[in-house]
Amino acid sequence: MSRQLASLLPALALTALALVSGCDVPLPPATCATAADCGSGLRCADGACVPALDADLVEFDAPGLDARFLGPDFGPVPRCGDGLIRIGEACDDGNMVSGDGCDMACALEPNFSCPTPGVPCVSTIVCGDGAVGGTETCDDNNAAPGDGCGATCGLEAGWLCERPGLPCTAASCGDGIVAGTEDCEDGDSPPANDDGCDAECVFEEGYACSTPGAPCVAVVCGNGTREGTEQCDDGNNNLGDGCDPFCHREPICADGTCVSVCGDGVLLPGESCDDANLRDGDGCSATCAIEMGFTCMPMGGMEPGSVQIPIVYRDFRGNDLPGGHIDFQNASGAETGIVANMLGADGKPAYARASGGTVTTSGNAPFRQWYRDTAGVNLPFLERLTLGRTVPGTYVFDNTSFFPLDGRGFVAAGTEPARVGGHNFSFTSELRYWFTYTGTEVLSFRGDDDVWVFINRRLAVDLGGVHGALSGSVTLNAATATTLDMRVGGIYEACVFQAERRTTESNYRLTLRGFNAPRSECTFECGDGIVTRFEICDDGVNDGSYGSCTADCLGVGPRCGDNIVQASEGEQCDDGSNVGGYGRCQPRCLLGPRCGDRIVQSANGEQCDDGNFIDGDGCSAICEAEIG
Repeated sequence: MSRQLASLLPALALTALALVSGCDVPLPPATCATAADCGSGLRCADGACVPALDADLVEFDAPGLDARFLGPDFGPVPRCGDGLIRIGEACDDGNMVSGDGCDMACALEPNFSCPTPGVPCVSTIVCGDGAVGGTETCDDNNAAPGDGCGATCGLEAGWLCERPGLPCTAASCGDGIVAGTEDCEDGDSPPANDDGCDAECVFEEGYACSTPGAPCVAVVCGNGTREGTEQCDDGNNNLGDGCDPFCHREPICADGTCVSVCGDGVLLPGESCDDANLRDGDGCSATCAIEMGFTCMPMGGMEPGSVQIPIVYRDFRGNDLPGGHIDFQNASGAETGIVANMLGADGKPAYARASGGTVTTSGNAPFRQWYRDTAGVNLPFLERLTLGRTVPGTYVFDNTSFFPLDGRGFVAAGTEPARVGGHNFSFTSELRYWFTYTGTEVLSFRGDDDVWVFINRRLAVDLGGVHGALSGSVTLNAATATTLDMRVGGIYEACVFQAERRTTESNYRLTLRGFNAPRSECTFECGDGIVTRFEICDDGVNDGSYGSCTADCLGVGPRCGDNIVQASEGEQCDDGSNVGGYGRCQPRCLLGPRCGDRIVQSANGEQCDDGNFIDGDGCSAICEAEIG
């Protein structure tokens, strides 16, 4: 209130009193020392006579200087909370309660807008708008829970939300809370590998990690129950039945046609990608489709240095031991024709003779035990055979002393002695591999004793019998394709069956040329405008300039909302939230309605606005009208 206005208050008050009472009221002296100097109904205040009411003059509104006083004769007293904006009030929502946007003194509270007097104020805080304000502790540009910033924009346990408007990330691996891109949390501190949940909080094969913060538990592949990271579990040790002994899915083959199966780790026609798992969000979906924001290419963009192929070994005892198998450590001699030209319905070699035996075998019943688990007769072992890359497109395993079961099986159980050289002889092996036929593949094998290679379930190499190392190969071309009933572009299965039946020597050499079928490696595409779970932001520019993401999509450059005014970029203000409201910074970092914008905001208590903050020019620095 200006000094000129204050000097007029006593006289104006008396005039108002006379008008209201309808009586002639004698004017009091200009000055007074005590109430006696003023007369009846008046009192002396600050050397001037004023009405002797229950309280002092409350307020004058301009223009007109309408005086209002307390007291029963003058009606209700205009005040904060009456729903009217008066001088000195920034708002009036019809009550004198703080915390609802307009406090008990009619001052505007932070993070509220009160555009209409007498109407409840409105919060300017919107969870999900990408700006943090009010009681919000985060705002990741959505109001969905479970992503680090909850439905009411409160920080969720285990998460870190460093920048408003950007995705939250895991606070740390090892805190017992699965967050961000983490698959698991096993309570390790510090995080460690080889326990089911690695040092980056990513699942490791062979474990189930079901309870965050608790140790992972090793699963048993082959118990018929799918657990943890297992893709399948059919309860057996067979290859080629759709689920291998490592509980990975296999392509399904029937009637000369194989169909690729998502998750088998082999990128075959019909799949856009295959990263050997069935998880979404890593670039290759659970249906082997490339996910938005990712690029999936053959691993490493080139042939891998090695390939691992599941192989099943079955250990036997020789016929010279009690309980030994009749076909092992018995007759000798190379012979073909032991097996039929087609695999049996179960994908195993079928005995060629309807009755009787051959030179080195003793009939169908004993032969069926070679490649089938048989309690008391054989012991199965599941491993992977590693073939190294020698030249482009060619992978080789070569071992002239091939004894994979040394120290294991019946020898370890004490029911079979170690044989020549301390080795464990008498075993079989079964290996399968899938490929897309192009017409250039070559499979070569050298081994002893029996070796049979089947392609598209048809016998392609027959090195049967008990003999020293023999070699054989099959080249897939137009001629062999006719014999094996193959077509270019089809998916087929190559099977290698081997047996070591005499205690002399053991060789195994497998060469696959042109059979490589790489699995996928997926990476997020920084710069495509799609934010994946592995990126902080991606605006399609990503040059780290104003308003853009960094080049690696893992950070952001200067922008509106970083609480720094970038004047060179046209920012007029930046309070970090920029939600707008009277006297506050608007979205896009522009100044909003305010005293000094040359627009009279009467709803916000402005009486004038001359665009400056100078007193004495008719409009004060707080946009109140000056008199005089």
